[in-house]
Amino acid sequence: MEIEKLFKGKFLIPPAKILAKLDKVKAYIFDWDGVFNNGQKDERNTSLFNEIDAMGINMLRFNHYQRKGSMPIFGIITGERNSASHSFSDREHMDFVYYKIKHKSTALEHVCKKYSLQPDEVLFVFDDILDLDVAAKVGVRMMISRPANPLVIKYAEDRQLMDYLTACDSSNHALREIMEMLIGLTGRYDETLDARIAYNALYREYISLRNSLHTEYYTVEGDGIIAKKP
Repeated sequence: MEIEKLFKGKFLIPPAKILAKLDKVKAYIFDWDGVFNNGQKDERNTSLFNEIDAMGINMLRFNHYQRKGSMPIFGIITGERNSASHSFSDREHMDFVYYKIKHKSTALEHVCKKYSLQPDEVLFVFDDILDLDVAAKVGVRMMISRPANPLVIKYAEDRQLMDYLTACDSSNHALREIMEMLIGLTGRYDETLDARIAYNALYREYISLRNSLHTEYYTVEGDGIIAKKP
């Protein structure tokens, strides 16, 4: 499968190098606003998610389980408190949500310490200025494109803060694009879908483990990060 022909985003490094870095990844971290949605909010400070992207996330998670035989770490780091992100994370049994985090590297450091990770074992999906400090530190960086901020994109590209820039924006399922591309890179796309469609023994094993997880919540209080359910 020639990934570069199928996906119209911009590869800042060759797909083979992304795959080599992906092979080391143990944790997948996502920004919320501008990644799961276009960043618009209602009067309750809520921005939504959609099932197209949710399916992609679950398939990537299962693909990792297929390849590695262990559950990957999945979680969200966001600058705001958002009830939709909490609902999504509880439903999908994400490992963690860090919310109201204004300097996201503090959350990354907390994640790495908690799960005994090195930064290069983390994949990060992001879209904007407040994410770039994390992108500078982690192993794999997936950036959501947006026509409105070409200078932010240029800044990230000039400083080598991304490995892939999506063709779609966040209003058009850029997150699903990233999930599909990453699964495709592993060479197991059909195998991943076949197992899910058949609901075979391996998928049942994975989903049982996934559904046993309980999301942990963290935020900043004083000078440090504390566990705190919203």
